[in-house]
Amino acid sequence: MPKQRKKLLIVDGYNVLRSGSRYREITGPDYTDDAFNTARERLINDVVNYAGRDWRAIIVFDGGRNEFSTGEAERVGGVRIMFSPSGQSADKVIEKLAHDARERQVETLVVTSDATIQDTVFGFGVDRMSANGFSLEVDRYYDDARLDETPKVAEKNTVASRIDPSTLAKLKALRDSTR
Repeated sequence: MPKQRKKLLIVDGYNVLRSGSRYREITGPDYTDDAFNTARERLINDVVNYAGRDWRAIIVFDGGRNEFSTGEAERVGGVRIMFSPSGQSADKVIEKLAHDARERQVETLVVTSDATIQDTVFGFGVDRMSANGFSLEVDRYYDDARLDETPKVAEKNTVASRIDPSTLAKLKALRDSTR
């Protein structure tokens, strides 16, 4: 069986936090450190859950104005989290990641509401989703997961359920003839 090619999900971190309805309710208009960190953690958890086994995922936050940002990534739940290196915007990192993925023929989805990034990656043949579209998809994902939490009744496995129907009919006929 051929190995299934992984898909790549690239998330514009701060753009999604500011534009996605799911995160705006946490950060509010003041963007305090505590609220922003809470929203960032929620986004990371959402991407980990949403990506699951189907996507490799990268969340890129803008670190361009931070002179100590190296652009190194860390992994959380299998998702790469990175801040763009000092002097480079997250937009450029996202565009490069999307371009390189398409060069390797990896199916790629970029989540951002930044029109410039959307236009650029679309030119590479990359799919894109708005920040609010992602918020709605994540909400739908969690709603579906809650619906799946209902206890499942195990199906009773019997010998009769595993036998070929014609063989089962012969056995029943044999049983009925011996009664």
